[in-house]
Amino acid sequence: MKTLSVPKLGVEEEFHLVDLATRSLASRAPDLLQRLPGSAFVEELQSCVVELNSGVTADLGDLRDELSRQRRLVADHAREIGLGVVAAGTVPLASPANLWVTDNPRYRTMAADYAVLAREQLICGVQFHVDMPDRDQAIQVAHRIAPHLPILLALSASSPFAADGSDTGYASSRTLVWSRWPATGPRPPANSAEEYDRLLDQMISSGCISDPGMAYFDVRPSARVDTLELRVCDSCPSLDVVELIAGLYRALVMRAQEDIAAGVEAPDIPDSLIVAARWRAARFGMEGELADLRDFTSRPAHDVVRDLVEEVAPQLKRAGDLEAVRELTGRVLHHGSSASRQRRVLNRRARLVDVVDELIAITSGERESSIGEAWSDDGGPRDYQLVSLADGAFAHDEAVDADGAPRSGMEDVLESITTLGPAELRRRQAKMERQEEIEGVTFRVTGESAPRPFPVDVVPRLIGPDDWSMLSRGLEQRSVALNLFLDDLYTRQLCLRDGIVPPEMVDRATGYRRYGRAARHRVRANVIGSDVVKSGEDGWMVLEDNCRVPSGTAFAMAARRLTSTFLPEIAAPGTLLDPGDVGAMFRDTLVAAAPSSIHPGAWAPVDPDDVELALVTTGRQDSAWHEHSELARLVGMALVTPEELVVDNDVLYRISDGSPKRIDVLYARIDEDMLMSSKGADGSPLGPGLTTAQALGALTIANAMGNGVADDKAVYSKVPDLIRYYLSEEPLIAQVPTYLCADREQRDHVLANIGDLVVKPIDGFGGAGVTIGPECTEAELAARAEDLNNHPERYIGQPVVGLSTHPTFDGAGFGPRHVDLRVFVHAREENGAVVARTAPSPLTRVAPEGSMIVNSSRGGGAKDTWVLRD
Repeated sequence: MKTLSVPKLGVEEEFHLVDLATRSLASRAPDLLQRLPGSAFVEELQSCVVELNSGVTADLGDLRDELSRQRRLVADHAREIGLGVVAAGTVPLASPANLWVTDNPRYRTMAADYAVLAREQLICGVQFHVDMPDRDQAIQVAHRIAPHLPILLALSASSPFAADGSDTGYASSRTLVWSRWPATGPRPPANSAEEYDRLLDQMISSGCISDPGMAYFDVRPSARVDTLELRVCDSCPSLDVVELIAGLYRALVMRAQEDIAAGVEAPDIPDSLIVAARWRAARFGMEGELADLRDFTSRPAHDVVRDLVEEVAPQLKRAGDLEAVRELTGRVLHHGSSASRQRRVLNRRARLVDVVDELIAITSGERESSIGEAWSDDGGPRDYQLVSLADGAFAHDEAVDADGAPRSGMEDVLESITTLGPAELRRRQAKMERQEEIEGVTFRVTGESAPRPFPVDVVPRLIGPDDWSMLSRGLEQRSVALNLFLDDLYTRQLCLRDGIVPPEMVDRATGYRRYGRAARHRVRANVIGSDVVKSGEDGWMVLEDNCRVPSGTAFAMAARRLTSTFLPEIAAPGTLLDPGDVGAMFRDTLVAAAPSSIHPGAWAPVDPDDVELALVTTGRQDSAWHEHSELARLVGMALVTPEELVVDNDVLYRISDGSPKRIDVLYARIDEDMLMSSKGADGSPLGPGLTTAQALGALTIANAMGNGVADDKAVYSKVPDLIRYYLSEEPLIAQVPTYLCADREQRDHVLANIGDLVVKPIDGFGGAGVTIGPECTEAELAARAEDLNNHPERYIGQPVVGLSTHPTFDGAGFGPRHVDLRVFVHAREENGAVVARTAPSPLTRVAPEGSMIVNSSRGGGAKDTWVLRD
């Protein structure tokens, strides 16, 4: 057989233009095009997009070099006028009302004819051209290579977010937008150039498309030059991906040409199956499985890509590309798709502007990726850098010592994880997230309208038996003291009389509620979630106590379930506490809180099995809805909203199927003021009835209303004194030294050292309103100083605690992230005394990169927490 020549190739890249001040799409293509020399850059349908047309070359390396030069050129000129350039399928920040179609006759006609399709075309693709000897062969080659194109789409996937910033759930949402146009499909439905041209003429004459350029097949004969054009791919921020796809595409074309010359019959694969495979590639990208149309199986994407490289190895070798493509394949699979990397940036930093900044930096060539340099090519951890603290010391890492060696108990864990490698771990994480979506294990970040899967890291955290014993004893002691304080404060108020807590501190506490006096039980904080941190080898301390609605139990259980299901290779170094017992423990705690004959005539349940429990929630829109529904299922209690409740004859009922069902213990997972002001099933406010029912001993609300006073950051400073006062014991666990800014001398100390301290609102929660001095700008510190001067009584100051770190998988490597531990302590009254017991379901929370704020609502995640039995 005659050896065929190596065809030349070229690329068309589309770039989004974004305003560097807002990171939002900017309709300024005309301004930029006026500044760009030559004719390589042209306008596109949207005036927020410019297109680069490369030269034609037979050398893959030369093509990359030209694209790199042109990218730097357009990025430099754009920066001069306040613009950034992004090569990606979509940009997650846009204001469609401020965007418009390019002002030329063709695009104005398209906008008028196709309406919303044109307006929502805020997408960018990259097109690859390979020389063809004639258009008939182009049609034949297109038919043969079409089944492989979903693989190239998966490699390019870079559009996980819609223009409004929401996560579409797809690796390539651009594919969904693109495929809505009338003339789309995997390949032209024609067997010759003549038949193809006749099809285009019919589509134009019938008014379906305006011109031949609107034949948007995934692969087609070019409308302008003698090439076969690949159009299926998203624009790619990484030139590694562009070069890899170009090499693979040309090799596929060369193999098809060889098969045609040898008379090899083309595979008979229906277009409908190729479309389905394309959808799967768009949905999961490189982090899931792809449809392998050679044998109609579903296989891990990185296996399918590697197989494709080896299939076309003879053609790659003939083109001189084999070594380069194999190296590129390793790098691209190592880093993962751009879609995955964008999501990792958002999970690490919790801001969409950081996603845009990452895309701008990679597109311009400032960096290949800011993620994943902590994993070596042989699959082991590399350059794991401990976090440097403000005083020059390093944060204590719980899994890796100062020399970079695994700590005791973590050796096999880290070895198992690194053996899996980054690509496999990404695939496992994708499966975990899909399972979370199925189970509804989601949460909502502050400022976002749609919930996300709850981020669970693949590296579990290990808590030794000695540490757990100390934490349990110390936090149980705090739980008892806090319950005695709350009972005292809402009854006799001896702590105020004896000066343990200043009355003015209670007056300033926004969590104090007069209706809190209605509770009849000594145990008011039935479940407390205390947040503890480790700042050294043995330095555990309490950051805060949550006595209102401590969240996280169900998320801790989900982390265990997901880790054990999808990472079975990772074995614990001993027997672990089982969080599966928490449901029964929760039920026992709530049953123990059931009403008794405290008030004459009050109803008193006799049999624990007769106690009726219900969890009240705001509903599915609540960020902790998964926890609410899961706890209700585990405990065996009704799940209700305020609108389903009614108080009749001083007894609380839920309306189920039109008939009332008595409630004895109402587990409140809703803001107490909202609950009290909500209207019940009869249209009347619930507050008066709930207050009376509690006062008469016919109802227990757990946790009791008014508990927020114990969550107050100023009252927190008095907990050691409360332990000594009520228990005559010394605290068993330390807490953070606290400066009360209501005191002038302490306020002045905070102001003088504001750049080195943490300042918190006394009523803050979820990390809201917290400033961490070393992380703040001068403007942020000045604003906080103004707050302290105007309303000092609203704030406290604390030294920065060096939260420990733990290796966290960022999608391509390990990075240290700050962690805390939320420990849940259950309390009840037994024989006249308050007793407490620690639940075996602690939740490790993980801060985003560069932050010490671990709250999920602020972009944090979690880890499975392994507590070793003694």
